[in-house]
Amino acid sequence: MKLFSLKNTVIGSILGSFLFLGAVGAANAQNYNEEYREWQAAQRRAQEEYQDYLRSRSRSDYRQWRDAQRRAQQEYAEYRSTAGYNNRYTNRRGGSRYYRVYRNGSYYETDNRGAELLRQAVNSGYRQGFQQGQLDARYGRTGSYYGNNVYRSGTYGYQSYVERSQYQYYFQQGFQRGYEDGFNNQYRYGYRSNSGLNILGNILNGILNITQN
Repeated sequence: MKLFSLKNTVIGSILGSFLFLGAVGAANAQNYNEEYREWQAAQRRAQEEYQDYLRSRSRSDYRQWRDAQRRAQQEYAEYRSTAGYNNRYTNRRGGSRYYRVYRNGSYYETDNRGAELLRQAVNSGYRQGFQQGQLDARYGRTGSYYGNNVYRSGTYGYQSYVERSQYQYYFQQGFQRGYEDGFNNQYRYGYRSNSGLNILGNILNGILNITQN
């Protein structure tokens, strides 16, 4: 009877642990989604304030735009912190998150590292494009990114977590938008922060069209 009771206790403890971990995972997934929505809302707000500033060029609108930018940066930091916790939690359970990416009428899957690399490809492309656009504007060049070697290669920052052609596509998508912003001295597709240039979240999501499985 004691042995039977001990087995029941052990089994009950194991089941309780699984239930607890499941509840923790669900709670953190909810927090992750909430932080993501708050970041996106802050990004949209910053973009709206920037458009107001472009129309008026007033000091007050400039200050409101910068305040909105700082708020978006804070929300992004909180979102990344939550995303990092979720990844660590998933790895401790021995699993991996998978994402489905839609491109040109078809879907393909990638894991955490691949999804993050694709995000980096778009952001890196935006930064490189912005710099190249500024240079072309400064020296009175044509304003076309097609002949740019960095754009044509599309492999700046590439790692083998995803196919090279996939990385190139997303890098070039970011590059095109960054080039337009840099050449025209604007922030239509991105924003500048203490950490450097970043593409806007809603633009990034529109390019990637990525969902979690």
